[in-house]
Amino acid sequence: MELQIIPWNVDPEIFRIGNFAVRWYGLLFASGFVFGYYIMKKIFKNEGFGDATLDRLTVYVAIGTIVGARLGHCFFYEPAYYLARPVEILKIWHGGLASHGAAIGILLALWLFARKERKPFIWAIDRVVIVVALAGALIRLGNLMNSEIYGVETTLPWGFVFLRKGETAPKHPTQIYEALAYLITFGLLMRIYWKNLGKQKPGLLFGIFLMIVFGFRFFVEYIKEDQVAFEAGMKLNMGQWLSIPLVLAGIAILIWAYRHKPVPVTRTTPDPKGKGKPGKI
Repeated sequence: MELQIIPWNVDPEIFRIGNFAVRWYGLLFASGFVFGYYIMKKIFKNEGFGDATLDRLTVYVAIGTIVGARLGHCFFYEPAYYLARPVEILKIWHGGLASHGAAIGILLALWLFARKERKPFIWAIDRVVIVVALAGALIRLGNLMNSEIYGVETTLPWGFVFLRKGETAPKHPTQIYEALAYLITFGLLMRIYWKNLGKQKPGLLFGIFLMIVFGFRFFVEYIKEDQVAFEAGMKLNMGQWLSIPLVLAGIAILIWAYRHKPVPVTRTTPDPKGKGKPGKI
């Protein structure tokens, strides 16, 4: 097979006005929240919840995602640098977000949301992971537009040469591999949810999400370049070490889910404030 390299030299900025720039990464990151909001709106409508509840959930998830992703990058990948310069943690516009940190941040945010709204935590996470999978795919496409988080050299015909990073050899476009895996996960979770109209076993969607997303992340790391210097020479890099407990958690949650009966959705009647009358979920 003849090698057909793909030269990649996309400008990360869509346009700039003075010191203000709109970047592909930011647009795709924001798009994840926008698309996720409208998908969750349909899910909430199916279960009888008003927009006000969804708005509160969106705020919790947005804060949990951004704070978790930022702290995850700072303390998982460059702790010495950021502990010596704590103010730099706040400079999120300089870049540096970690998906494992985002996962932890979202879980904590959903726990707080469920406690505040008096809803089961597993109910919240089973629904949110559907749109998180889609958002993850869009964020990886943002990484592609930034020419970052790519793989090692490859002889496959779809290798990308990331010219903006000074590369001359084709590399695995691992951003695309991950985006496709997350899109497949999103499609699978959507199919399971709507096929059962939300009546699936509690924890089923969450367990599937953890197993597929972080299982794929574990294996794709073998063909990724090291993200930070200390990963050089490691048999398993930081991304793989962080993925292992999440995959194991996914397996445990699936076992737990299959020991429970499906939970029927009891639709609520939204009140004027959108909270809805309490019902079994």
